[in-house]
Amino acid sequence: MIQLSFNKPEESEYKILCLGSHCDDIEIGCGGTILKLIDNYQYVVVYWVVFSSNEQRAQEATISANLFLKEIPAKKVIIKNFRDGFLPFQGIEVKECFEQLKQEFAPDIIFTHHRDDRHQDHRLISEMTWNTFRNHLILEYEIPKYDGDLGIPNFFVHLDESLCRRKIQYILEAFPTQNNKQWFTEDTFRSILRIRGIESNSPSKYAEAFYCRKIFF
Repeated sequence: MIQLSFNKPEESEYKILCLGSHCDDIEIGCGGTILKLIDNYQYVVVYWVVFSSNEQRAQEATISANLFLKEIPAKKVIIKNFRDGFLPFQGIEVKECFEQLKQEFAPDIIFTHHRDDRHQDHRLISEMTWNTFRNHLILEYEIPKYDGDLGIPNFFVHLDESLCRRKIQYILEAFPTQNNKQWFTEDTFRSILRIRGIESNSPSKYAEAFYCRKIFF
């Protein structure tokens, strides 16, 4: 188990790159941590990139990103329209997007999908992240799903009750098209936060968990 702080000088910018295959992945996987970083740092800059969407889902994703990032002026939200479930077959175009990101933005921390996620789109984004950004702190987040691929993460961010509540509220408000899915519920999102809180002995009972494969000091 690893516990690290996100300490930087207060006057410094903290640059965050969030990568998600689908329109709700970032929020589900690391939304609470993003809110915590925004609360803890005065100067936060965020690039928020979603790769797969359609017109309706892109509208939801934009609303959601603006909810999570409403406290910061320095942000860029990018919603691509690659076809859901087919990202591995559009690898050249996806790779070009990553190369453009590398030229535009030098993040202090990157949030991306878990390398061993069973969803093919998730795995590709994780692979592209590691292939493109080689000198950055990368945290891989988890998405609960039917496949049952939750593992044993080694990096935990403790979240208090108010952050958990905000995260869940924003997700449910922003994505009405997903409310008919049996797993897209408050108790699903709260349960995984609670389980990771137990595993990390969180004093607030809740945590988000990540896989951290390389740390540079």
